[in-house]
Amino acid sequence: MLTPLNIAVIVKLEPDFSEGNVSYNPDGTLNRAETKNILGPHSALAASAAFYSKVRYGAHISIGTMGPPNADLILQSAQQISDADETFLFSDRIFAGADTLGTAELLKTGILKMQGKMDIVFSGHRASDGETGQVGPQTAWKLGFTFLGNVIDYEVDVEKRTVRAKRSVRLQGFYDIIEEVEAPLPVFIAIDPSYKPVFNTASQRLACEKYKKEANDRAQNFKQYLKVFNAEQLGSDPKLIGLAGSPTIVFKVEKIPKGKAGRQAEVIDGSSKEEMVRVVARLRQALSTMVIK
Repeated sequence: MLTPLNIAVIVKLEPDFSEGNVSYNPDGTLNRAETKNILGPHSALAASAAFYSKVRYGAHISIGTMGPPNADLILQSAQQISDADETFLFSDRIFAGADTLGTAELLKTGILKMQGKMDIVFSGHRASDGETGQVGPQTAWKLGFTFLGNVIDYEVDVEKRTVRAKRSVRLQGFYDIIEEVEAPLPVFIAIDPSYKPVFNTASQRLACEKYKKEANDRAQNFKQYLKVFNAEQLGSDPKLIGLAGSPTIVFKVEKIPKGKAGRQAEVIDGSSKEEMVRVVARLRQALSTMVIK
């Protein structure tokens, strides 16, 4: 009997920049309590990649995040995408202010607290509030897992315990190179923003619908699957997490100014003949200045 895959996904609570209101603490760190937050789009793709393993290989999925108590809402969102069997929230004031290295240390410790030994850990390509792309590789390094970045597709040989992945890479000025690699499990996979799972057979599509329904049911009662750990319960080294374990120094934070509007809108009464004649005249004038190649 084949051993089922054991999958972990690390996701992140990120500011909802569409709201336009992001609050910072005096020390330059993000004030998440006063900022509207959502499941990061790259994290959502990582959850989608895990769901592919659920459909194809019947994988057991665990999802974890570091954040304040309200971060359990993004675990609910990720569970609805991935049909996670269990979710983990690592929450403690001592975790606040962590840079990528402190975050990676905490996530490594958290992943080791999850059920069973992980075969694959998924993460997003980066986070919209950091854009460093460092947490994934650093967590892989701390776990001792082979790191595969920019993955656009993957398949697992459950019997041989190997993964074959396609990566989008840049090479000598070319930006559309697809590299195919094979590695033994366990691996850490950072999903490329262009990733999109495809289910080719009828059995896969039926399994997809089955697990989507299960995911919706689980997400409705997500707290039944939620486990919360603080620093003491995780057994984290306080010197390696939070601000104490973060060598990065935030010198200054500036708000991004809103761009000035470059267009003007005018409402036209479509029932007015005079107005329509004026619009047509302006369109003709604009077209006469265009150079068509």
